[in-house]
Amino acid sequence: MANNEAKFSVNQPSKTQKLFIGVQIFFRIVAIAASVASSWLMITSKQVIDIGGIVLDARYSYSPEFKFLAFTNIVVGCFSLLSLLFIVLVVRQGSNPNHYFLLFLHDLAMMSLVVGGCAAATTVGFLGKHGNSHTGWMQICDNFGRFCNRATTSVTISYLNLVCLLILTITSASKSRKMEA
Repeated sequence: MANNEAKFSVNQPSKTQKLFIGVQIFFRIVAIAASVASSWLMITSKQVIDIGGIVLDARYSYSPEFKFLAFTNIVVGCFSLLSLLFIVLVVRQGSNPNHYFLLFLHDLAMMSLVVGGCAAATTVGFLGKHGNSHTGWMQICDNFGRFCNRATTSVTISYLNLVCLLILTITSASKSRKMEA
């Protein structure tokens, strides 16, 4: 009976460690894919229209907020790839609370970057879609529909990235705390 309890207690941390590593790898891959997709959609979003002989164009580079979101996603994608490599090294070296704390700090910093990019781009997107009658800003999405749809999709994917980074932050913080106790 004592032998069965010893086996159970030895196998349990191994299973939770494997689950933790699996969750980390899965959500980091999703975060990388979401970063790449969001950046690509934003960078390639442009539209040129002709209104009565006047040619107007909309590009992501005309808005500092859209540029911030695109470059934020590029940075987060690159650093998420590096953290994925770090996870692989952590698996080989075994459990160390300092590693999990470093992952927590990394995930928190990346999540903070994405929050800022999403907030800025959402604000400008809302103004583009609805305008602001108090300040005289007109809506542009009725004229630049394709551009606005791509920008909206990019921001939506960035929010998916944010959720992945939130899950990674919570799991790495939880693992860091459990290792100390």
